[in-house]
Amino acid sequence: MIPELRKIFNEQFSDEKYQSYIQELKNVYPGHMDFRIAETPVFVPKDFTQKMLDTCENIIDVITDPNYIAKSDAAIPKHLKVPAQDARPHFLIFDFAVCHNKTGDLEPQLIEMQGFPSLFAWHALLPEIAHHHFTWPENFSIYLNGFNQESYFELLKKVILDGEDPEHVILLELFPHRQKTKVDFYATRDLLGINIVCITEIIQEGKHLFYIKDEKKIIIKRIYNRVIFDELLQQPKEVQEKGKFFQEEVDVEWVPHPNWFYRISKFSLPFIKHPLVPKTVFLHELNTFPTDLHNYVAKPLFSFAGHGVIIDVTNEALNNIEDKENWILQRKVTYAPIIETPDEKAKVEIRLFYFWEPGTPRPLATNNLARLSKGKMIGVDYNKDKSWVGGSFCLFEQ
Repeated sequence: MIPELRKIFNEQFSDEKYQSYIQELKNVYPGHMDFRIAETPVFVPKDFTQKMLDTCENIIDVITDPNYIAKSDAAIPKHLKVPAQDARPHFLIFDFAVCHNKTGDLEPQLIEMQGFPSLFAWHALLPEIAHHHFTWPENFSIYLNGFNQESYFELLKKVILDGEDPEHVILLELFPHRQKTKVDFYATRDLLGINIVCITEIIQEGKHLFYIKDEKKIIIKRIYNRVIFDELLQQPKEVQEKGKFFQEEVDVEWVPHPNWFYRISKFSLPFIKHPLVPKTVFLHELNTFPTDLHNYVAKPLFSFAGHGVIIDVTNEALNNIEDKENWILQRKVTYAPIIETPDEKAKVEIRLFYFWEPGTPRPLATNNLARLSKGKMIGVDYNKDKSWVGGSFCLFEQ
C-alpha cells in the first residue's frame, strides 16, 4: 500500500529469514500453530487508517443507539438467548477489504463486524517476533490511538479481569485444544493467568459454575467467552447438554456477553448507511431481486467463518432459501490485488480491534490483524499451495 516501503521490504526479504521467523513462532507453543503465516506485514498509510477509523466511529454511533439495540433483539435466536445481558459489548472487531474506488484510489470497504473477541493476545506476540527477523520502517506501529504493547496488555487485562482474581476467571471454549486459534488461548492464559476450560468440564451447582484445578473445585466468577453457538449446535446431544447453562440464570459475568455475538454481526449491516459500507438488505424485505445479482453475495445471519455464503448469486438460489428472514443480500466488494509478491499480487483484509473499558463512553481502537489472499475468497481453502498468503498484521503510519 506504500510502494516505496513494499519495494524495500521485498528486496530485503529472503526465504531464510521467513523460515527463521516461522520457526520462532512455532517454538512459542510447539505443535500448536495450525494456520499459515504470511511472509509480509501490510504497510498502511495514515489517510487510509483514518478512513477505517472514521467508518468505525460512524458504525459505533449506529449500533449503540437505543433504537438499534431494541431492533437487534430480533438478531438473537430465541432458543439461544442468554439472560442477564450487560449494557455494552466488551469487544468489537471490524473487517475491511482493501479495494479500488471509482477513481482508482485505494479505499477500505467494510466486510463484517462482530461483538466478539479475536486473536487479541497472539497478535501482540506475532508482530514482536516478526520484528526479530524483518526491518520495520520508523514511525510505524501495529497499535492505534497511541497504545504500545504495555498499555495494550494493561487494557486487555482490565477488560477481561476487571479486578477479579485470575483463578476465578476462565477462557471458555468448545474443545479449546482442538481449535485452530488455540495459540491465542495459550497466549491469553499466560498473559492473564487465567485457565482454559472446555464446556464439557464445567460443573454446575444451582446458579454457580465451577471448574477443577489441581483436583480442587474452583468457583467461576467471570467467563471470557470464546464459544460460538453455531459450532456447539453441531455437536452430539450429550455435548450440547453440557452447554445448557448458557440459557439459564447463572451467577457469572460474561466477557463479552454471548448475546452481543448476534446483536453486532451481519444483522447490523442493513442499518449502516455509509459510503464505505456496502449496501446490504434483509432478504425477506425484498419484493423483487436486483437485476444485477452477479454484483451481490448472499449470507446467512446465523453462521460463522463464511459457512453457507452464496458467492455466485442467482434468482433460483435465492428462491430456494426457505428462511429468507435469516439471510442478507450484500453488494459485492472487489478486493484489490495490491501486495507485490514474487508471483501474483495478493489481496488484503484488515481487522481492527476495539476494546471497551468499563466506565468509559466509547470503545477504543487498539490493534489489528491482517489476512492476505490470492484466491477467490479470504481463507485457507482458497489459498492452498500459495505463498505470501495467510495471517499477518498491519503497520500503521503514525
